[in-house]
Amino acid sequence: MLENFSGYIAADELYDGPFCVLSIVDNHSFERLVYEVLDHDPTGDDMRCFFKRFKQHLDRRGLTVIGITTDGSPLCPDPIVDVFGDDVEHQLCEFHVLQEITKAVLKAVTQARKKLKGKKVKCGRGRPSGKVARRIVRKNSRLQAKIKDLFDHRHLFVKKKLTAKEKKMLIRITRGFPELRSLRSIMDEVYRLFDRRCRTETALGKLGRLRSRVKRFRSLNKVLKKLFSPNLEKALTFLDDTLLPATSNAVERGNRRHRKMQKS
Repeated sequence: MLENFSGYIAADELYDGPFCVLSIVDNHSFERLVYEVLDHDPTGDDMRCFFKRFKQHLDRRGLTVIGITTDGSPLCPDPIVDVFGDDVEHQLCEFHVLQEITKAVLKAVTQARKKLKGKKVKCGRGRPSGKVARRIVRKNSRLQAKIKDLFDHRHLFVKKKLTAKEKKMLIRITRGFPELRSLRSIMDEVYRLFDRRCRTETALGKLGRLRSRVKRFRSLNKVLKKLFSPNLEKALTFLDDTLLPATSNAVERGNRRHRKMQKS
């Protein structure tokens, strides 16, 4: 399996009841290179021993690791440095980092819907009588329509590219919510950080300016705290190496296959 070793690997843990499967996969050929089954949750020492065993296989064949991609597990960074040294590039999976940010954005949209729901005025059952009652019903109907639009089209806040029609829809449903429009523009800037045409230094400069902008929004500052995580910097490592994969899909697809076999 190591005859065509690319030098780029992806490592991950798969939890299955009381067991945990540690795997290392070639991040170019998608071949599983080594694995280990534990009867307990892994620790930093377990990961260190696992990486050492893999490195011994490489040393016997005169091979070296150039880059490692993981999903951001806190178990991996220290063992990777201890076993492979500081020269090996450690990339955090772009997909996992973006997933955390999109969850935060969708949470902000949910909070906006709850805020609208709190503005609705309770009214009695049956046909409204009187001008005041009819005014309350009309207001509640408008609020409910806005709530429904924000729910039905919530994907527009995190979709990578919007069509002209979707942009018009987004402008309509965010009318009266400037913070949500700012949220969408911030999400566009996040996606631009991962543009392969940039270098890591350029992307880090963009990230610094983006963080400064987010700090000015008190309401968004708490929601988008994931933008201030050091994991985001580690997810931009791949920009300086065209051969370093941005995601850990090579090892994740094996885990998905395992889950699918369990279900069937």
